[in-house]
Amino acid sequence: MRRNLAARLGVWSAHHRKAAVLGWLVFVVLATVIGGATGTVTASDEEMGVGDSGRAAEILKDAGVDEPAGELVMVGAHTADGWRHAAADLSKALDATGEVRGLKAPLPSEDGKEALLRFEIKGASDDAVDHVEPVLDAVAKARDDGAGHGISVHQFGDASSEKELSDLLADDLKKAEFTAVPLALGILLIAFGAVVAALLPVGLALTACVAAFGLLSLASHQLHLFETTYSVMFLMGLAVGVDYCLFYLRRERDERAAGRDAETALRIAAATSGRAVLVSGLTVMVAMAGMFLSGLLLFKGFAVATILVVCVAMLGSVTVLPALLAGLGDRIDAGRIPFLNRRAKKGSYKKGAHASGGLAGKVLRPVLARPKFFAVGAAVLLLALAAPALGMKTEQLGLEKQFGSDAPLSVAYQEITDEFPGGPAPARVVVKADDIGAQPVRDALDSLTRKAGDGAELTVHKAAGVAEITVPLPGDGTDAEAKKALHELRDDTVPAAFDGLDVDAYVGGDLASSEDFGDQLGRGIVPVFAFITAVTFLLMLFSFRSVVIAVTSIALNLLSVGAAYGVMTAVFQYGWGAELIGSEKVGAIENWMPLFVLVVLFGLSMDYHVFVVSRIRESRDRGMDNRAAIREGIMRTAGAVTGAAVIMVAVFAVFGTLSMQDMQQMGVGLGVAVLLDATVVRMILLPSLMTLLGERNWHTPSYLRWLPKISHEDAEPTAGPRTHSHNTRIPSAR
Repeated sequence: MRRNLAARLGVWSAHHRKAAVLGWLVFVVLATVIGGATGTVTASDEEMGVGDSGRAAEILKDAGVDEPAGELVMVGAHTADGWRHAAADLSKALDATGEVRGLKAPLPSEDGKEALLRFEIKGASDDAVDHVEPVLDAVAKARDDGAGHGISVHQFGDASSEKELSDLLADDLKKAEFTAVPLALGILLIAFGAVVAALLPVGLALTACVAAFGLLSLASHQLHLFETTYSVMFLMGLAVGVDYCLFYLRRERDERAAGRDAETALRIAAATSGRAVLVSGLTVMVAMAGMFLSGLLLFKGFAVATILVVCVAMLGSVTVLPALLAGLGDRIDAGRIPFLNRRAKKGSYKKGAHASGGLAGKVLRPVLARPKFFAVGAAVLLLALAAPALGMKTEQLGLEKQFGSDAPLSVAYQEITDEFPGGPAPARVVVKADDIGAQPVRDALDSLTRKAGDGAELTVHKAAGVAEITVPLPGDGTDAEAKKALHELRDDTVPAAFDGLDVDAYVGGDLASSEDFGDQLGRGIVPVFAFITAVTFLLMLFSFRSVVIAVTSIALNLLSVGAAYGVMTAVFQYGWGAELIGSEKVGAIENWMPLFVLVVLFGLSMDYHVFVVSRIRESRDRGMDNRAAIREGIMRTAGAVTGAAVIMVAVFAVFGTLSMQDMQQMGVGLGVAVLLDATVVRMILLPSLMTLLGERNWHTPSYLRWLPKISHEDAEPTAGPRTHSHNTRIPSAR
């Protein structure tokens, strides 16, 4: 009998258990050790930049001009000039740290009740975060000393905010690890009712994540990474790794309960669920590759991370998992938990019975009886959930929105910008000329500095042929007023100042970077969307030889993505129910989130879709009519899909409770989409739509009949006729 690739891998691994298990362990250890030894390289601000702001940063970098890590400390009092003594003491304390330079005299506010201390952290800007701790301690002491005398102290700057971000990311990742893993284990204990059966998927998922972490560290030397990349990798790795193992393990247990011996059950699981894992994993990886077309380093890092972890998890599921199952045999049920272990005994599945006939059967009965009604109802529900997305606004969330309005860093930022507009986030005009000291160029620089108003500063790096002008922006540096001023600076002021001169002049800075990033996202989403839809279509076409299945797969995915967008917009942009998850209304969605959610959901939804449709096709190939095959396929996969969805939603929900706004948005968006995908889409919309389409689901047009038929001929169907002729015998566990 013919065996597909998954079946051959499963049979080989089961026959060579020691080689498969030891090979996996050696791979994980080597990847971890080598990756840890080489370390991880994070992307610099210059590398993350795009557009004019990216060109400005690149000019400074090429010229050897290191933009220093600036810090601002505002000292306030209830009365005018009441801050002077505290500011003087703090200035001495900052000097005493030995970590600051360029400390300027206090700059009073308009009402005289606050003063701003401006300075830089010594050393290279990339290393500033390692030197800012003594400065933070000095400021904290001044804040404590002044609290009883009506003195307030707020600090914000490049190094202090970066350290806060790094510490928060590290704490959040630990929280996710120590919460998501026990949560997934608890769900699996309930699902399987046995300790060993529950530990197996979690253990394989964790080792896959660990190995992928090491491989990603190696890859980071070629493609530098953003700080959140490891969080994204862990999120995807744990969810996908557990799901793949769960699908495989569920099928093996179902076949054993149907009366198969260990050898036959494992071979069938490898040929069916193993094949679904390979198709799903390949689809996810190719979909993730679409992020390379975004033109943004952030998404390229996400693509590499997710492709690595999905690939490792997929390979582990079709190699080491069957080896462990063959070795464990009936001991997979070791550590049974009273009242939870409901595994059917061998031979308990009767002909025509269904492995998951309870709730799934009750839901399917009316759905298949009135498919048109339920198809329209499910589609209307998903479209209603997607409706708020029509008003979605995206932006690069500032720190005050990212950390929450009550976070100390956010409060400091707001307090400083209220009294000293444009201070923390000025625009930077970078000018490069062959002769930066030429009189016409110098006159233009001086003129532009005067036009920029109070607070503008000109710095000329004559040896490098580069000049930069710091231009404070009105408002809080990120609002509509600041954006209007930025566009005027870019479109009118700077071009007019250097008209007729042979110079390169670009406007950079935090706001300019955010605007350029958003513009690039807008340009990149079209090719990314076109790529993933085309790839999904082709993979489903090759897998099922059906244009209808391929088209409906994309349509169902788009409905899930739209619903996720709508819920994210309602919760985080409009604030509907945000307080229920410990978040708050921020008025916008993080600008990279829609593209990321689109790509991830297109990949993840294939987990369920391929698994379910493969089982329906398997029943159809056994001679069942379309409606019976749908009922059989849905009911037999309901338990695995439900368990996998619960675990995915639980893992994503953990990320929805983390500190940073973008992690919350990602967790809620993905969690809601997976929940809807596994319930409304797979249990209602998919069966009703396939029932309405009838035999058109399985029709292969004449112009596509050259495609190879990928069937389940090597798999013995549950409750079907048995055969005892096998090519390879798997040694039974002793």
